[in-house]
Amino acid sequence: MNMNIKKNPTIILAPFIFMRFLFFFSWIFNMAAAVAAVENTKIPVNVGVVVDLDASSGKTYLSCIKMALQDFYASHAHFSTRLVLHTRNSNQTVVGAAAAALDLIKNVEVQAILGPETSMQASFVVNLGDEAHVPIVSFSASSPSLASLRSPYFFRVTQTDSYQVKALSSIVKNFGWRHVVPIYVDNTFGEGVIPFLVDALKEVDAHVPYRSVIPPSATDEQIEKELYKLMTMQTRVFIVHMMPHLCSKLFAMANKIGMMSEGYVWITTNGAGNRLRSLGPVVLRSMQGVLGVETEVPTTMELTEFKMRWKRQFQQDNPAIIDVYVDVIGLWAYDAAFALALAAEQVGDTSFGFQERNGSFSSTDLDTFKVSQYGPKLAQALSDTRFKGIAGDFSLDCGQLQSSRFQILNVNGDGVRTIAFWTPENGMVKTLSSTNTSILSTSEKYDFGPIIWPGDSLSVPKGWEIPTSGKKLKIGVPVKVGFTEFVKVTKIPSTNTTDVTGFSIDVFNAAVEVLPYALPFEFIPFENPDGTSAGTYNDLVHQVYLEKYDAVVGDTTIRSNRSLYVDFTMPYTESGVVMVVPIRDTRRKCGWVFLKPLTWDLWLTTFCFFIFIGFVVWVLEHRINEDFRGPPSHQVGTSFWFSFSTMVFSHRERVVSNLARFLMIIWVFVVLVLTQSYTANLASLLTVEQLQPTVTDIKDLLRNGDNVGYIENTFVCEILKQLGFENSKLKSIKTMEECDEALSKGSAKGGIAAVVDEIPNMKLFVAKYCSKYTMIGPIFKTDGFAFVFPKHSPLVPDLSQAVLNVTEGEKIMNIENKWFSQESKCEDKSTTPRVSSNSLGLESFWGLFLIAGMASILALIIFLASFLYKHRHVLKQSDSRASKWRRVRAMFEIFNDKDISSHTFKSSQRRDGIGGVGDEVKASPNRNWPESPFSYLDHTDKDFVLYEGQQTPSTTSHASPEIVPKIELDIATVQEMHTTPVTDRLA
Repeated sequence: MNMNIKKNPTIILAPFIFMRFLFFFSWIFNMAAAVAAVENTKIPVNVGVVVDLDASSGKTYLSCIKMALQDFYASHAHFSTRLVLHTRNSNQTVVGAAAAALDLIKNVEVQAILGPETSMQASFVVNLGDEAHVPIVSFSASSPSLASLRSPYFFRVTQTDSYQVKALSSIVKNFGWRHVVPIYVDNTFGEGVIPFLVDALKEVDAHVPYRSVIPPSATDEQIEKELYKLMTMQTRVFIVHMMPHLCSKLFAMANKIGMMSEGYVWITTNGAGNRLRSLGPVVLRSMQGVLGVETEVPTTMELTEFKMRWKRQFQQDNPAIIDVYVDVIGLWAYDAAFALALAAEQVGDTSFGFQERNGSFSSTDLDTFKVSQYGPKLAQALSDTRFKGIAGDFSLDCGQLQSSRFQILNVNGDGVRTIAFWTPENGMVKTLSSTNTSILSTSEKYDFGPIIWPGDSLSVPKGWEIPTSGKKLKIGVPVKVGFTEFVKVTKIPSTNTTDVTGFSIDVFNAAVEVLPYALPFEFIPFENPDGTSAGTYNDLVHQVYLEKYDAVVGDTTIRSNRSLYVDFTMPYTESGVVMVVPIRDTRRKCGWVFLKPLTWDLWLTTFCFFIFIGFVVWVLEHRINEDFRGPPSHQVGTSFWFSFSTMVFSHRERVVSNLARFLMIIWVFVVLVLTQSYTANLASLLTVEQLQPTVTDIKDLLRNGDNVGYIENTFVCEILKQLGFENSKLKSIKTMEECDEALSKGSAKGGIAAVVDEIPNMKLFVAKYCSKYTMIGPIFKTDGFAFVFPKHSPLVPDLSQAVLNVTEGEKIMNIENKWFSQESKCEDKSTTPRVSSNSLGLESFWGLFLIAGMASILALIIFLASFLYKHRHVLKQSDSRASKWRRVRAMFEIFNDKDISSHTFKSSQRRDGIGGVGDEVKASPNRNWPESPFSYLDHTDKDFVLYEGQQTPSTTSHASPEIVPKIELDIATVQEMHTTPVTDRLA
C-alpha cells in the first residue's frame, strides 16, 4: 500500500487541486453576482433615435450612435447612468418623422431624441420637443431657417449651411466671376441658405441673375427642362445646393445634354460635398471637373482607428451594403450620442417622469402631451458640455455647433482631391500645418494649382458665354442729323441694308478685337419707321433696361441717373461740358494803353523801389560825393533824379562808393529786365490781334437773358433748365452749320449767344470754325462717352479693359485722325498767334525785387556798421553832461558833414592844387561828361575850412583841433565850428 502511494504521488495532490479549483469557481461566481448586482443598480435613461432606416445613410448614423455609446461606457464603466436607445424609422418623410417622435415622447417617454436627419423633419419635431420639454439633438439638419425656431430644447450638432457661404464666395472672387446662378432643392434645406449666399456673393461683386429651383422629387424630364433653360443664359457658373441623391441625378442629366463641357463651372455646397468621397465611380464620372466644399475634420489616430472599427462592425451588421464610407455627419452623430451620455451622467439620478399639463382636457394626441421633468436639466447639461470629439472640438453656443474649416475639393477621375482650405480666420489658404493652423498663400490671389475643369480643361472658365450658337448681340445706335462724326447711320437702298460708321463705332470695333473671345453683334438704329430718331439719349439707354437692346454704342454720356438701371464701360473720350462763344479783337485803342503791360501791383512796387534805391544811394554817397550834397531840397531832387534816370540810363551823377556801385550794378540789371519786358508786352498789345471771348461765365448769359443753344436730344438741356434758363431762351441745334449760323446772328437777332455741350462735340465744332469761336470751361463735370450694357453684365469688365487697351495705344490716335483731322481748317497757331497778352504781374519779377532789396539792406547795414565803428568814441563819451539824445544828434551832424578823410576829397585837393589861401576850386579834369549843377562849388563863398583831422579831447581837458591850411570862404563860421571841440558841442 505504501509502496503504491510512493509510486503514484498524484493520489496525494488530488485533494489539494480539487480544493483550488473549487475556490476559483467560487470566486468567479461571486464576481459574476457582484457585476450583476452593479448592473442592476445602473440608471436607465430612455433616448429616442429617429433616422431613415430605409436609406443607407440612416443605417450609417444609427451604427455610429451605437458605437459611440459602446465606446463611452467601455471607458466610463463606473458611471451610474446608461442611455437606452429606442429607434424609430422616419420613412424619409416629415409625417413619418413627426409620428415617430410623437410615439417616442408620448408612449416611450424618452428624455431626449437623436435626429431626425433632414431640416424639414426637424422643423416639426423641434416643436414637439419644445412642447414636451424633450431635447431634440440633430446631427444633420443644417438649414439656417431652423434658427428662427429659437427653442431652448433644440441642439444642432452640425454646422449650419450659412457658415460655408464665405468659402463659396471666396472661390468666386478668386477667379473673378461676376455672375453666379444657384441651383437648389425646393424645400427648407435648399431655401434656407440662399439669402446668405446671395449676400456673400454681393460682397465680392458677384451678381445672381437667376435662381434655379429643382423639386425634391423632380423627374429627369423636369431637370432636363430646367437645365436647357440655363443653357440659354449667359451665366456659366453654377452653385448646387442639394442632397447627394438629387445632386447625382442633376449631374447625370447635365452631362447628358453637354453642360459638363469646357466653359462651365460647377460648385457644390457641403450638402453634397461632405458625401463626395462616398459616391460611386459612375456618379463621379458624370461630375468631372466639379468643385466641392467639404467640412474639414482634423485627422487623428483616434479617427483613423474609429473608421476601421466602424467599417468592420457595419459590414457585419449590414453585409448587403458594400463600399460604405462614414462622412462627417456620421462623426457628428457619434459626438452627439457621446455628448448626450455625458450630459445624462451629469444630471444623475433624478425624476424621469412626465407631468400632466394643467388644464389639458383635449382628446387629441398633440394637446395631451405630458411635460418631462428631466428635460430642462438635461438641456442645461448639454449646453455646458465640452470635450474633444472625434470630429473636433465639441461645444454648443446657443445650441449650435461652432464653425469649422472647409476643404475645397476637385472631382478628378474616380475620386476627389483637396486643392485648398478655407478658414474663418484667414480665408483661402494653401495648406494646414500639423497643429491645424493655416499657412497663408504668398500671393493676393490664391493659386489653387492645376484644376481639372469640366471638359478636362486646364484653363479657368471666364464664367459666361454667348448663350446659343449664331445669336448676335443687338446693339442700339443713335440716329443723328448733325455731328455724325461719332455715329452715322446710312441707308443703302440697293441692298436694303444699313451701314453704321463713326468714331464711336470704330472704338467699339477695336475694343471687341482686343477681347480674347469672339463677340458676334449687330447694330440696330434707334429710329422711327420714317428714319428719324425715335427719342432722346435717355430713351435709347432705357431700351437696354427694357431688354430691347443688349447694349448701346454711340456718343452716350455716363450719367448718375442712367447708372441706376444700366452699367457703363470705361469712358473713351474726354469728360466735361463746355461753352462755345464767339471771339472778338480787344486791342486797346484808348490813351492809357501804355499802363496795360504791367499790373498795378507791379507799377506800385517798381515806384517804391525807385524811391528806396535813391534813398540808399544818397545815404552811401552823401558824406563823400559832392553830387549828393547841398541844400535839402537839392539832395532830395538829386536822389530822385538819379534813381528814376536809371530807367532810361541817363543818370549823370557819378557814384564813388563801392557799396553804391555794387548796388547800382544789381539795380541797373533789374531796370533792364523791367524795361525790356514792358516794351515787349506793350508792342504785343498794340500790334498783335487780341482775341477774347464775348462771354466768360454762363451766369452772365443768365443775367443778360441771352439765348443759349444745345445739341438736340442730349442731357445738356436738363442742366441748363436746372441753372434757371427758361425754355424760351433755349434753342436746340442739330448740325454744325446751324450752330454757326445761330452764333453769328447773336442773341439780339434771334440767334444764340453761346452753345453748351460736351467737350468731344464742341472740340469738333471749334476745329471747323476755330477763327470765329472758342471754348470756355469745362463748366460742368461729366464722365465722358462710354458704351451701355445691362446691369451686372459680364461683358462690362472685359470691354472696359479692352477700351483701356485701345485708348492707351496708337489705335485711338489713328481713329481720331481718321474722323477729326479733316475738320480742322485753322492756320498754324505758331505763325498767327491769337491768345491775348496778359499784363505782367509782380509774380513774374518778385525774385528780382527780392535780390535788389536784400542788396540794398546789406549795403545799408555795412555802411552803418562802418560809420558807427569809426565814430564810436562819440557814443562812448563819458561826459555826464552829454545826454544820449545829444550824442545821437552829434552822430547825425557828423553824418551830415563831409568825410574829409575820404580819398575822393583828398584826390580832389591834389587835382585842383589846393594849398593856399585864395586859390580857386577848379573843375575835375577827370570828368568826361557835363557837370551836374549840384556838383559845382559856390564860387561866391569866400572861405571854406578843410580839416585834415580832429582830435577828440579827453573828459577833463579841452584840446584845440589842429587846423590845416585853408581856403577862406566863410572864416567866421568855419572857425567857430572847428575851434569848438565835439565834447563842448555835446555839452
